[in-house]
Amino acid sequence: MDQFSAAGEDGAAEAATASGASGASSADAGATGDNGTSAQTGAGGGADPGTGPGPGPGRGVERGAETGNRTGGGESEGAPQAWAALGGDPALLARVARTRRPGLLPSALPVQELAAATVTACALAAAEFSCVRERSAVLPSVQVDDGAVAAAFHSERHLRIDGRDPVNFAPLSRYWRTSDGWVRTHANYPHHRARLLGALGLGTEDGSGSGSTGTTGGTGATADDEAFAAKVAAEFAGREAVEVEDAVFAAGGLAVAVRTPHAWLAHPQRAAVVNAPLVATSRLDNAPPLPLDGRPGPGGLQGLRVLDLTRVLAGPVATRTLGLLGADVLRIDPPQYPELTDTYADTGLGKRSTALDLASRSGQATFEELLASAHVVVTGYRPGALDRFGLAPESLADRRPGLVVGQLCAWGGSGPWQRRRGFDSLVQAATGIAHIEGEARAAGGEDAPGAMPAQALDHGSGYLLAGALLRCLTEQRTGTGGSRVVRLALARTAEWLLRELPREQDTGPAHPFDPTPWTAEADSPLGRLRHVRSPVAFGRHTPSTWTRMPGPPGTDPSAWS
Repeated sequence: MDQFSAAGEDGAAEAATASGASGASSADAGATGDNGTSAQTGAGGGADPGTGPGPGPGRGVERGAETGNRTGGGESEGAPQAWAALGGDPALLARVARTRRPGLLPSALPVQELAAATVTACALAAAEFSCVRERSAVLPSVQVDDGAVAAAFHSERHLRIDGRDPVNFAPLSRYWRTSDGWVRTHANYPHHRARLLGALGLGTEDGSGSGSTGTTGGTGATADDEAFAAKVAAEFAGREAVEVEDAVFAAGGLAVAVRTPHAWLAHPQRAAVVNAPLVATSRLDNAPPLPLDGRPGPGGLQGLRVLDLTRVLAGPVATRTLGLLGADVLRIDPPQYPELTDTYADTGLGKRSTALDLASRSGQATFEELLASAHVVVTGYRPGALDRFGLAPESLADRRPGLVVGQLCAWGGSGPWQRRRGFDSLVQAATGIAHIEGEARAAGGEDAPGAMPAQALDHGSGYLLAGALLRCLTEQRTGTGGSRVVRLALARTAEWLLRELPREQDTGPAHPFDPTPWTAEADSPLGRLRHVRSPVAFGRHTPSTWTRMPGPPGTDPSAWS
């Protein structure tokens, strides 16, 4: 938005100094194993009007090449692409300073560039909206530190609960060899585990797949899942990968054949995904923006009320970021499908969590009371899955004009897979990412599909979604009003990574990485937590960490705080 000045309150010196997120200085972060090779670079170069970003991702992007550590404002970096996808003014990229630390997210693909770009776009959108709330024309500088970004993209791995490592994947969530290749399954949740085993004829009469009811490590795994793994492996070994994919999908479970990039190019779902923008934003009506009462507070979102109906990582990363910036975020889960405790310990920072049965009259009535004073609703389910509860964007906007709705799914809003469940690991398998990463590791003797160094589709999509929601709030108040809906899909983010981001990946050796400068510890109802601080930082305006620690999922009242 051209009403904001690109000159910060502390002048160019502030823009040239990129501090680590949450107070970790560049000097402190330099001791984390990068051998002092970090370099501060401008992320956009918007001050040069002759080198502004071209068309957004998916629109015939011209890819430029980096020269040295500092880049101009063309498409040689991901940040201009991400910011253009949010509809942001390219001139504001001049307020971004990035501290580079090569080797923190080593990959055959530009994963580190995706990570830095999505955090940059989110932080810039947050800085922009903070100006709107403060009625200020001076945009604070945005600092993006690759160390903070890498730590954040591994937040679920760096979490500790009373010193205990979290369990992020159950034993039945993995790659399996088939008669003609590989398949990837996801069975962290008890109901997904039961459906997987049922599809293979390994379930018990109650459909649980085991007589045991105990779970381990915060996932839906039971104590005898290791024994079941041998049976699953034997069953998969005699079947073709696509046969497994279809059979498990028909049973309501999650399994995806590992495809090559070439095979995904020919897939009809890829054809549907590639025609969509990276971030799709639509205006639904001409309603005025919903009022935000009181002072904006640190981060600019105090008074903003967010209903969070998302799961696992991507959506919760977005709403966790809004919670950092001061929003009142209420997570809603169905009582029969509570979130896994270890997952929520990471993504529940800055939130409260309640269980609400939207299929019941009482649950619907409670939701309507919450919606009546909400500003944002975010969902993370398959397209159309929540429509029967009145949660289609158009229906929500009819009942709450001026609302901003965010929708995130795995496979996109059209195509033959639009109704399928999915997670980051499954999208990696289907789109060819797992194949590419596996080939990169084959030189070391590994004979299996690989994975990116982080669940970057989840985390990256989450920061893009948070930034898109913030941009909608800005545009409602500075341009045209109207209820809005924002849509993202993990498969579209994968397309961006594979074919639109600059491919100058980090080919050097991985550096040892100590996340300590970007972590914090706090007591919580779940125990003593070590968690990663947010990488979103803009001047002195960003909270250093979350003020609310997560408790057991589903135990808070179904009411605003």
